[in-house]
Amino acid sequence: MKTTLVWFKTDLRLHDNETLIKAITSSDEIIPVYCFDEAQFETTKFGFKKTGSFRTQFLFESLIDLDASLRKLGSGLLVVKGKPEEELPKIVQQYKVSKVYAKREVSYEEKQTEILVQNELFKLKCEFQSFSTSTLYHAEDLPFSIKDIPDVFTSFRKKTEKDAIIRTAFDVPVKIQSPEIPEFKLPTFEDLNLEFTAIDKRASIKFKGGETEAINRLNHYFYKTKCISEYKETRNGLIGADYSSKFSAWLALGCISPRFINNELKKYESQFGANESTYWLVFELLWRDFFRFMFKKHQTKFFLYKGIQSEKVNSKSLNEKLLSQWINGATPSDFVNANMLELKLTGFMSNRGRQNVASYFCNELNMDWRIGAAYFEQQLIDYDVCSNWGNWAYLAGVGNDPRGHRWFNIEKQASDYDRNKAYRKLWLK
Repeated sequence: MKTTLVWFKTDLRLHDNETLIKAITSSDEIIPVYCFDEAQFETTKFGFKKTGSFRTQFLFESLIDLDASLRKLGSGLLVVKGKPEEELPKIVQQYKVSKVYAKREVSYEEKQTEILVQNELFKLKCEFQSFSTSTLYHAEDLPFSIKDIPDVFTSFRKKTEKDAIIRTAFDVPVKIQSPEIPEFKLPTFEDLNLEFTAIDKRASIKFKGGETEAINRLNHYFYKTKCISEYKETRNGLIGADYSSKFSAWLALGCISPRFINNELKKYESQFGANESTYWLVFELLWRDFFRFMFKKHQTKFFLYKGIQSEKVNSKSLNEKLLSQWINGATPSDFVNANMLELKLTGFMSNRGRQNVASYFCNELNMDWRIGAAYFEQQLIDYDVCSNWGNWAYLAGVGNDPRGHRWFNIEKQASDYDRNKAYRKLWLK
């Protein structure tokens, strides 16, 4: 009897999950496992939690949904808590597992954990195999090697769109053979050294974790409302659920895959027509790919003060008073304040807001950009390591911006995007 273990991480779905499909087809039984990695709930050197209350709640919901889906197919999700390099080998020994399958990591800390797990499995004569499951374009299909990927997005996008193909998504498995999986049990907030924080009722959307909710959201945004056909015109909005796709939270935890979204988009376009807006969603998914491939190329550099550049233009300082004002929406800028309060109270902020508050942090407050990125890491429901740190480095002038330092005129931005002050009135009342 060949038994394999599927280590779920930020790929919490059954559809288009190569890791899961390969494990099923190459073994008699599989054991799906999720490990609450203690390192992901620690406090960083910048003083913020790596995972805050809002994202933890979304994660809990996603795991509940994944377990329910697995049990319908004859399996279930085994949840453990601790260090993956200690917890996974225990399961391997208990069930006599011959091979572990997992999603491939690209960013530094996650990669280090992967290596530690691999080393411990080697001692048990257990194989380890990983698969790329996070991007629209597979790394092996790019028209350049990772080390030769252009550092400028436009160059990357044009050549990739012209010369690469998007692979077919994997189907959902119809049946899974597993030994008896123990009863599903999540840790508590207290177990993770967190306090539960309720999301403010003014939130633009009620995010609920899980593959089921991810597909519901896609059907709502595509077919029920057809909002996708106006995405390019509305994407800079600030209020409401449908000014943008809001797929980011489900993408970040892998409750939905970029390829699945792209497949559904093609179906939508064949039925209702393609336009600049439908293309723009793919354009945004390409940005997501780009940052992931940049992390594969530059590795730890995106976490350094000088980023991937050789020179740094803004300050490396920390002013506790100014930081507190920024976090708590008490700066001289009402537009920054409204956005920061939305983030603090809901775990979400629009793309327009993110660019403005990051520019304000780096340029007006003149502080170490990594402090701002670390606060976002704690707060955001849709935190994705590559997109978050890649975007912050970009705004700080040490990332992939070919134009150098990006400095937003906040008052003009407020006037352009919140002309009647509806957004500011909503959050500053």
